[in-house]
Amino acid sequence: MTILVIGATGGVGRSVVTGLIGKGAGVRAMTHYPAKLDQLPGGVEGCVADLVARGSLAKAFSGVEKVFMITPLSQNEIQMGVNAVLAATMAGVKRIVYMAEPHPRGSDKIPHFRNKELVERKLRESGVAYTILRPNNFFQNDQWGQAAIMAYGTYPQPLGNVGLNRVDSRDVADAAVNALLNDGFENQEFAINGSEVWTGEGIAAEFTRQLGREIRYAGDDLEAWAKQSQHMMPAWMVNDFKVMYQYFQEHGLLADPESLKRQEGIVGHPPRSFDAFVTELIQVWQQG
Repeated sequence: MTILVIGATGGVGRSVVTGLIGKGAGVRAMTHYPAKLDQLPGGVEGCVADLVARGSLAKAFSGVEKVFMITPLSQNEIQMGVNAVLAATMAGVKRIVYMAEPHPRGSDKIPHFRNKELVERKLRESGVAYTILRPNNFFQNDQWGQAAIMAYGTYPQPLGNVGLNRVDSRDVADAAVNALLNDGFENQEFAINGSEVWTGEGIAAEFTRQLGREIRYAGDDLEAWAKQSQHMMPAWMVNDFKVMYQYFQEHGLLADPESLKRQEGIVGHPPRSFDAFVTELIQVWQQG
């Protein structure tokens, strides 16, 4: 059995590849960038394909029984997702595990959340057995804040102070591996959350505690955040994230107890903790 991992050199994709290899599964790792094939672990079959170019997908999907699917944040995200579902259908794929987004009321105004909903619709219509994972905001997003935190003493992500049950992306990968290798998760959706609620102020306080010096929360001013971020990402992405952060500030992204209990069946263990992640992250930063 061959399992195709789309986005295999990204954060979650790498963890899914590692998890599948550790279970003895045959893995074909798909990436858009040929140079990244050298990053794949031994025993993994690498392939290069472009989700925008449907004609490039036939070879990647040939002989594949199951697929882990990520549609990257892109202005072409809907096209990418639809192309992947069509390629999977034509290749006779039996199961797709799709990493989507949370779906609380009102979140469809966030552009990339809405895009994934449209891909989900195509997936459900395909007739292929599916599992949809809905992860909360990743701990790993804080990796991009190294300069702000370490050099300027500021936590930059404007998450607000309602709170989010942020999650370790490795928990999401563990859920994906279990859904790909085990029966019982077909045609179901799972929210994947951390067990603790974190706010912008709370995250800054955790970095303060572990670094032993003050890290302040940059605050909820989205115009100031957008002005700073325009130098690091395109305007459409800044606007997308701005809508997302506004939603987080107004509503948070909170897990209900039933979802947290249910996710252990697919993740296979209790959620990883944010304080442990921060410890790991600071060690990497200080060693680098």
